[in-house]
Amino acid sequence: MNRTLLIIKPDAVKRNLIGNILKQILDAGFKMLGMKMVWLTREQGGKFYEIHKGKDFYDWLTNFISSGPIVVCCLKHPEGPKKLREVVGATDPKNAAQGTVRNLYGTSVGENVVHASAPDEDPEREIKFFFDEKEMFEY
Repeated sequence: MNRTLLIIKPDAVKRNLIGNILKQILDAGFKMLGMKMVWLTREQGGKFYEIHKGKDFYDWLTNFISSGPIVVCCLKHPEGPKKLREVVGATDPKNAAQGTVRNLYGTSVGENVVHASAPDEDPEREIKFFFDEKEMFEY
């Protein structure tokens, strides 16, 4: 599996960090297959994060992801989801490795600027949530 999904969350969009984050991801060797800006409804946010339904943070998470526009990217790299998680860093910016996206730009566990598909979950499900195959391009 070498495709993965990145979401630049509402906090990063609001802070005008889209370009900085994309540069860091692309400089790490990722190839962009598809990208778009969307604004999810709360219902769509709940469906996207259904894997977390029943957890303490589910309602907060679905409200947050639907609180403003997001940028979704389908990316390709030989190490796909694993490499992306490495580049973005730990969920809590305080624990993220120096120089990772979340270390540089995240402000809290919740407002950590990006979502990156977990290798052990289902990156293809996440990609298909946002993209039709005809919206992605190999070049």
